[in-house]
Amino acid sequence: MSTLGRFLRNPAGLIGLLLLLLVVAAALSAPSLYPDDPLRLAGRPLQWPLTNPRFPLGTDNTGRDIAAEILHGARISLAIGLVATLLSVTIGIAVGALAGYYGGWVDDALMRIAEMFQILPNFLLLLVLVAVFGSEIGTVTLAIGLVSWPASARLTRAEFLTLRQREFIEACRTLGMRDAQIILREILPNALPPVIVYAGVVMATAILLESALAFLNLSDPNVPSWGNLIGAGRAVLRVQWYVSAIPGLAILVTVLAVSLVGQGLNDALNPRLRGRP
Repeated sequence: MSTLGRFLRNPAGLIGLLLLLLVVAAALSAPSLYPDDPLRLAGRPLQWPLTNPRFPLGTDNTGRDIAAEILHGARISLAIGLVATLLSVTIGIAVGALAGYYGGWVDDALMRIAEMFQILPNFLLLLVLVAVFGSEIGTVTLAIGLVSWPASARLTRAEFLTLRQREFIEACRTLGMRDAQIILREILPNALPPVIVYAGVVMATAILLESALAFLNLSDPNVPSWGNLIGAGRAVLRVQWYVSAIPGLAILVTVLAVSLVGQGLNDALNPRLRGRP
């Protein structure tokens, strides 16, 4: 059975895919359902959900439509997750491939750099970068990618250390293939499956990191992110809890969807399962 077939037969992966498609559909529908600026004042502040047909999810403490912020926020959160994941995984693959293939002093030097990034927890290092370079959404996204690459690098390095000793790699060297050709054409395709699975973890973490920054008022206040909406609801959490609960539920669904898709990919790409029908 193909990888796609095994993935579609995995209940967790299929549920995650459906949830993720739901979030993507919400993000794509935002401009048509709510074409106006989601940060504009739309009505009386703190209207509870389902009490006004104009605002099915209510309004926040400044009078903005929560439904509009949720749909537009899906675009922001998905964009942050995708861009940060691409940056993190790209850096991690490059560093891990070079370290695992060449070994020796190259491996030592690159792994010491990775350890430098891991001295502080990701969120503390992210706070430092945001404090130095600013809290614009592009800067925050790049910062999340920069603090998240060491784990991808170590995973790629481990795969390269194992694969570089295989017979087919020795045959490639005997045939006179260059190092770049061996790395890109022979080893990397075989090392990618676990990295692809881990990318789901990176994406979920990226969404949570941006939300945590926004909750602390350290993310870009000019974008309708879910974290900003949670942060705005913090002041009225005791009496109008829905302001924070609704975007929190959206984050929960998105992170759960990405995690389940990653679990499904892990089961589908796991070499131990490839021989099964």
